[in-house]
Amino acid sequence: MGVEEELLIEKVMELYDNISRLESLKPCKDVNMLFTELVHACMPESSIDVSKLSKRVQEKRSRLIRLCGEAEGLLESHYSSILSSYANPLDHLSRFPYYDNYLKLSLLEFSILNRNCIRAPSRVAFVGSGPLPLSAIVLASFHLRKTTFHNYDIDPSANSKAVRLVSSDPDLSKRLFFHTTDVMDVTHGLKEYEVIFLAALVGMDREEKNRVVAHLAKYMAPGAILMLRSAHGARAFLYPVIEPNDLRGFEVLSVFHPTDEVINSVIIARKCENPVHALDPGLGSIIFPCKCSEIQAFNPLNHGAIMEELAIEEKPY
Repeated sequence: MGVEEELLIEKVMELYDNISRLESLKPCKDVNMLFTELVHACMPESSIDVSKLSKRVQEKRSRLIRLCGEAEGLLESHYSSILSSYANPLDHLSRFPYYDNYLKLSLLEFSILNRNCIRAPSRVAFVGSGPLPLSAIVLASFHLRKTTFHNYDIDPSANSKAVRLVSSDPDLSKRLFFHTTDVMDVTHGLKEYEVIFLAALVGMDREEKNRVVAHLAKYMAPGAILMLRSAHGARAFLYPVIEPNDLRGFEVLSVFHPTDEVINSVIIARKCENPVHALDPGLGSIIFPCKCSEIQAFNPLNHGAIMEELAIEEKPY
């Protein structure tokens, strides 16, 4: 490991210690300052592989991801309440400090989806929508204007706040639905969706996320698309990582690692039409690779950012 990576780990661990000592993770000056510093530290492109870190650092990383998840939920809940105080909440979404990031991430995901689907989906599920379901709102408002979105969250208060945001909009109130349930309890209903988005913080570590993916692989319709958010390099201190070879029962189509202010990587996979089980039962279903196009021909953000697209067969495991 180089000096640069060691300095990064030292910085992230220092920030973790400071964050873990906070009395509350609700938005305030100290919380906002520490998490902004953390994001800025992890944002630059890095070759660091978090899976190779020491056990001590791995344990702190896992706890840090959970703290980030808690803080993100509190931030979204805070701004959802603010937005709901307006007569037309959706006219004021730009008040949320990371709204521009959601615009860029949603455009990225739509562009990836558009390249891999013959037609726009009519029914989409978003798992882990939260109190401020910006991904569904942006996609429904700007990109998938005839699509119905079914949003799943285990927290009833999150769904209650989300409903208030869209209830005054004559279009979105008829196309965005919210279900208070654990997706692990949804079985045959998952076959109704042509595309399922899995939020980055559904499954806070690799094992939890793999259980969710296995459940989706069991019940999604053959040929349906799964869109997953992951993290790469130093950004894996902020979000859980899911690797393409974790997606048993799916054909992994492409992996995208943005290197601008869009933090999450995006993986798109297709549920295998006829899953073929390996001879070794521990391997699960075979993943069929698919050659990707070169990234030079694909820059949906169109603002000079560099984005890395990995061809699956070229990615080392």
